[in-house]
Amino acid sequence: MHPVWLFSLIPLTVGAGFLAFGVSGLRRAEVLRRTGVTARGRIVRHDTSRSDEGTRFHHPVAAWTTQDGRECTHASRFGRDKVGPRFGVGASVVVLYDPAKPTRFIIQGWDTPAVDKLFTAVGAVLTAGTVVGVLVLAVTL
Repeated sequence: MHPVWLFSLIPLTVGAGFLAFGVSGLRRAEVLRRTGVTARGRIVRHDTSRSDEGTRFHHPVAAWTTQDGRECTHASRFGRDKVGPRFGVGASVVVLYDPAKPTRFIIQGWDTPAVDKLFTAVGAVLTAGTVVGVLVLAVTL
């Protein structure tokens, strides 16, 4: 096998992974938009995580009560380096959640589809670009 073929597996694998992550997030958001239930919630704390470079990301933890009376407290899957007053501890927020699985939720105004769209676009470009490059290489050899 020629080394160029092996090298092409790197952007293809990364692109496919990015594409899968982005599409999964967009599908999840669409399902919540269609079948989700809104509830009033409150930010009770922020979980923090660190990137490899040392940047701190704050994930607001929302608490709300479902329609059937279950108490839920979950952290957002998105973290940001800064938290504005709209999402500070004690702030009132609107949560859109899946009634069958309340761990699937978004905090309106915090969780945006921009990250999922970015991953989808980058993944599509990497995947399509690699496939086109390999096809061109295959035809010219």
